[in-house]
Amino acid sequence: MTAALAEPWLTQAVGGAVMRKEENINSAPGIAPNMTKDRGKQVSKNRMIAADRAFHDWYRFVLSYPPHLVREYLEKFNADPRKHVVLDPFCGTGTTLVEAQKLGFEVAGVEGNPMAHLASRVKTNWGVETEKVEAALRRTLGEARTKLAALGVPEYGDLPLLSNGDGHYEESLDPHGGLSEDEWKLIPAGFISPAPLAKVVALREVIVRMRTVEVRELLMLALAATIVDTAGNVGFGPEVYRKKAKQDAPVLEYFEKKARTMISDLEDVAESGGRVPPAHVMLGDARALERTSKLADILITSPPYPNEKDYTRTTRLESVLLGLVKTKAQLRATKEGLLRSNTRNVYKADDDDVVARNFPSIVRVSEEVERRRLELGKTSGWERLYHRVVLLYFGGMHRHLVSLRSVLRPGALCAYVVGDQMSYFMIHIKTGELLAEVAEHAGYEVTGIDLWRTRFSTASKVDLREEVLLLRRR
Repeated sequence: MTAALAEPWLTQAVGGAVMRKEENINSAPGIAPNMTKDRGKQVSKNRMIAADRAFHDWYRFVLSYPPHLVREYLEKFNADPRKHVVLDPFCGTGTTLVEAQKLGFEVAGVEGNPMAHLASRVKTNWGVETEKVEAALRRTLGEARTKLAALGVPEYGDLPLLSNGDGHYEESLDPHGGLSEDEWKLIPAGFISPAPLAKVVALREVIVRMRTVEVRELLMLALAATIVDTAGNVGFGPEVYRKKAKQDAPVLEYFEKKARTMISDLEDVAESGGRVPPAHVMLGDARALERTSKLADILITSPPYPNEKDYTRTTRLESVLLGLVKTKAQLRATKEGLLRSNTRNVYKADDDDVVARNFPSIVRVSEEVERRRLELGKTSGWERLYHRVVLLYFGGMHRHLVSLRSVLRPGALCAYVVGDQMSYFMIHIKTGELLAEVAEHAGYEVTGIDLWRTRFSTASKVDLREEVLLLRRR
């Protein structure tokens, strides 16, 4: 580890473990020691180690790559926090931003999903006054308990006053939790039960009235984590799915625990007395980065892969319950601002596929997908779009890479974590190789493609490569 990356006050204050080059990632603390087979090692590489918990686990997307990958590529690029700015144009819930910030780097991020954008913005704002958060937390819990008591809802436990014995609640508890009809329709059916919903709404109604934006947003993020981890009937596999409905959940207890963890992490940084690196997190489209004013020297990111994962659905429950998305029109606007990587955000007016048609290798894959569809006799509307998604995805990535040049300094180094896919009728999409072609056309030098890990596909019964595409801005 170079001296430039050794920021003792940060790594000691927030518990970040800086790994040396000779250390094996699979033997790092927190990794299960019995994972000795190759496939087990590949799975363990993508797990967050215990020492990295601070800030990262405030709210984390299930498909996020681990913080130690960020450290590995900062070191590989000889990044220096005294000179370099780190950018993540698909920043998601902030893994790159938080880890680089822990190591002393100024960071910048762009994210199109409002829920993920909130998470990144809050997780990189380390200047919040914890005394104000403590006071706001006490007020929130107190007022929420008062409201729930008036409704006859116990803080946690059986609900004899509300249940008629077969899981249906009496009219005294609004099954929609006070949400508007438009909001209620946006929530996937069965993803939250009436009693947990009443508790979430009781907390939200107090939080939204807070005047201090930083405090309000921090508690909103704690509530978002509570919705996913405790209140909702939410499972990930890795696609989001509905679990067995729970009659009740310790919503207030979990919310308080999460908020106090966040307060503790902020206090550790404040007590260290060190400089807090600046963070700039923007809500925007990664295909139109020209509006981002911060110039960067290092990029570490993971764009969506071309598959059928609808990332807005993954965060739909908390997005609606926090009021970030209130109508179908707002949801559509969010989807239109995202890279086209699945059929759920494809629209007639889309034209990202135009430039992709200049790449014979990409056109061949698209045509192979459509040929397989016809052979199998698949006729659903979604299946008819599969071949177009391939073109839209790589065309959108070309737009992204062209616009990215305006916010990268010449010679900037980039690491793109991407994965091969076989989601479309088992046609193998070699994402890293195809993106390398696109990047060269967009004005980058391809300096390598590293194998990060393999992921076993249960459908195809093969190990798919997850790679890191390395680029240099010319």
